[in-house]
Order: sequence, then structure tokens, then C-alpha cells
Amino acid sequence: MTIAQNPEAARQAASLPRLDRARLAELAEAALTAATRAGASYADIRIGETRRQFVQAKEERLDEFFESSSPGFGLRVLVDGCWGFYGARALEPGAMAAAAERAIHNARAVAPIRVAPVRLEETEPHEAEWIMPLGIDPFAVDAPEKVRRLIEVNAAALAAGADYCVSSFSFATEERLFADSRGSRIFQSRTRAQPSFEVTVIDKGSGRYATRESLAPARAAGWDYALSCDLIGEAARAVEDARRKLDARPVEAGVTDVVIDPTNLWLTIHETVGHSTELDRALGWEANFAGTSFVKPHMLNTLRFGSELMTILADRSQEGGLASVAFDDDGAPRERAEFEIVSKGVFRNYQMALGQAHLIGAERSNGCAYADDTTAFPIQRMPNISLAPNPDRCSLEELIGGVEKGLYIVGAGSWSIDQQRDNFQFGGQMFYEIRDGKLGEPVRDAAYQGRTISFWNSLDGLGDSSTYRLCGSFTCGKAEPMQLAPVSHGAPAARFRDVTVLNTAREV
Repeated sequence: MTIAQNPEAARQAASLPRLDRARLAELAEAALTAATRAGASYADIRIGETRRQFVQAKEERLDEFFESSSPGFGLRVLVDGCWGFYGARALEPGAMAAAAERAIHNARAVAPIRVAPVRLEETEPHEAEWIMPLGIDPFAVDAPEKVRRLIEVNAAALAAGADYCVSSFSFATEERLFADSRGSRIFQSRTRAQPSFEVTVIDKGSGRYATRESLAPARAAGWDYALSCDLIGEAARAVEDARRKLDARPVEAGVTDVVIDPTNLWLTIHETVGHSTELDRALGWEANFAGTSFVKPHMLNTLRFGSELMTILADRSQEGGLASVAFDDDGAPRERAEFEIVSKGVFRNYQMALGQAHLIGAERSNGCAYADDTTAFPIQRMPNISLAPNPDRCSLEELIGGVEKGLYIVGAGSWSIDQQRDNFQFGGQMFYEIRDGKLGEPVRDAAYQGRTISFWNSLDGLGDSSTYRLCGSFTCGKAEPMQLAPVSHGAPAARFRDVTVLNTAREV
């Protein structure tokens, strides 16, 4: 029986119990006391609950419903310069003493293979509470209401001529207490939402088909945001876009100018800048899974990453940002995460977690730690990373007006990039011709390809704040075991010269 067939199950799923915060604090104190008494020079714990929900509808039916509640804790200790960690789901006093013993044991087990001791910078303790401003809690909304909304989206697409439409809502809420042996006690709660759909239109004669996905971005927000995205109205427009793609002529491969909409450019920022400037990646710590980086520590303050129009900002404060939070999972305040990664084209800063700063001669980390579950070890993950808009007036029309022949690219699509974050290829949802400064008809089977440094140095036009949009990823994967992190990327529209455009359907 599906949840749509069982309203009582839906109501129960929407009201899972929340953890008692006073009990969390007692458990945290017990764990830290046990760890320091057992010999840890430093200890911290993340304890709380993560709730997730995914609802998907295909055409006129519910296709999938998933909801989970994952309470737990993760205790991290430093013993003789080695990290030790232990995480579990059991939230009871007896589990804390056992966790401290296991974490200490794990740290000592690492000692024989330690290359260099972990060195922690001095950090100031914080006592704080941060509850993300939230409209309607998505977990307080009955599942049947969400299903009805998705089926309405699909119905609008089918009525507009789609052959298929799949739509979905994803929601997550994290409630965590962070406590460490230096005196920090920080409780935080945040919620995120991702509304989505994909329409498909088929040419019955040729068997060819075209799709168009929603451009609605994931946000740190609740149910009211999901409703405000107007998926119903966008679904009908998306069908027309897909039909136009089906009728469009193939793109002409070659070198051309491109104007990239922020709904596409955010993913290029994520892959080429966000991941390439992670310090753990640059040091080779992710080499066996997520890869390394062409951006090496000796390039700090010297690498010409892009043109002077390129300034990449890190933050944890943008409203709606998926990585916006008051403190990271090392207990560092959001002010630490307000820095320039690239300043007027020059590489200035890596993203760093606790214990990494001294490896490149920096004084302290910059608030870039996250664990995707309380039972996971916190690792270096991106804050929000965005391309700053042009401080001078520059509209999308002006960017397009400066192109004699080229393409305007909208929406993120398929992508690939090498393990060094250098060679890349990105698709999109819509590619429009630009001729003599005017926007023309769509073309199909297009992607753009390049190398990170040459691409960003070809940036010669940047939109102002009126073209800026915050997009992002609900689930960026990294590490082994894999952790999924939410991160937002803001960008204005931007113009790049002499970019290689591929015809992805052309036979070799």
C-alpha cells in the first residue's frame, strides 16, 4: 500500500518526533568528559537528527515515497596527533562511554602509520543557537497534499502536449548540537527544499525525443518555497521549449562566443572553481575517489585563474543558500567563511577545515567543514561559492548585444570533468542562437568544452545584480564512504569569447 492510499500513514510520517535538546546536551557532556578523561587532548561531538523526504509522481500516479529519520552522534577525538572517530545511532548514556573508548582506540590504531601529527589552531568557544528562518515546515504538510501538487504539475505538462512528465519534491531538515572540549555548545536547525520536474516530448514519426527540466533551484527553505516556484506554470512552458528543441536544427560545432545564464553557469562554477580550490583535494587526500586538483598550494596569490571580471566569493550568509548556516561542523562561525577565493582573476584562498591551515602556512581554517550525517566524520566541504556580479550596470541584453555570432545557454544539463578539475564538458537545457547581437531560435545537440584556466580568462562580459540568481546542488558527493553535501552557487549572466562548442549527436 502506498502512502497516498493510507492517509493515516501520511500524517504519521509528517510528524516524526523531535529529539529533546536538554537530553542531547547531557549526552554530549558525557561523551566529552569520557573522551578527555581517557586521554584525548581535544574532542568534539555532533549529535542530533536528520530527516529526509522524497516524493515523486509520474504522469497521473505516485511513483515513489521515501521518508527517514536518522538520529545519531559522531564523536571525534585527537590523541597524540591522530584523529579517532566513532559514530552510532544509539542515543543513550551508556553509548557515550563506549563511544569514547572506541574513538580513542581508533586514534591509537592510526599512530603506526601516521605521517605527520594533526595540528589544531586555537579556536574560541561559542555558545549559540541558530534556527533557520522558515515559513511552512515541509514535514508538517501531509504527503497526499504534496502528491496532489505533483500530479497537477504533470497534468499541466500533459495538457500542453508532453508525452511524459515526472515531478518530485525533496526535503531535508538537520537539527544538531555541536559541543567540544574547548567549551563550544552550538545548536542549529536548518531545512532545505528541492522542487523538480522533467517533461518529455516525442516525435512519433522519427522516434526522436526532447526533454526539458525545471529551472527551479534548490534552496534553504520550506514548503512555501516549493509552492512559490510555480512548477505548474513552468511545466507548460517547458513543453513548448522541448517541442522547439525537437524542431530545432543541430548546432554548428566550432569555436564561438557564448553568453551563459546563471541557471547553467552555477554548475560550471561548482565543478571548475568550487572543487578545484578544496585544500584536501589539492593535497591529494581525495585522490582515490574524488580526484585531486590542478590548483597547487604554490599557486596561491600568483595563479591568474581568470580575467579581472572574475571574483569568486565564499559565504555562509546568503538568504536561501544551501550552505548558509551560523557555524560549520567544526564550530567555526560563519564570518570565517566570508572570503574571496578568486579576486579580480587571481587565486587567493583555499577552502579549509579544522587542522588544515598550517599545511599551507595559514593561521586558521575558514569555516568549510560539513558532515552529511551526525554519524559521519566532518570533512572539508564547500560553503556557498558565487561569482560576484558586475558593480557597474550591465544587463543580459547588453551581453547578448556584444556578440556577433554565438550561443545563449540556459539551464544545467549533462556534464563531465577530469580528476584534476581541468578539462570539462557541459551541456544545458536550452541553447539559443545569437546573431548580430540578437537572440534567435533554439539549436539542439549542443555542449561546450574547455579547460578551466583558459575558459575563465575568456570572460569578457559580466551581468550586474539584476541578472544574478542563486542556484545549487542538493547532493554534491565526496569522500569514502560517500557524503552528500548541499551547496549553493550564485552567478550573474556572463559572456565568454572563443569557446569550443560541440555537436553531441554528430557521428565521428
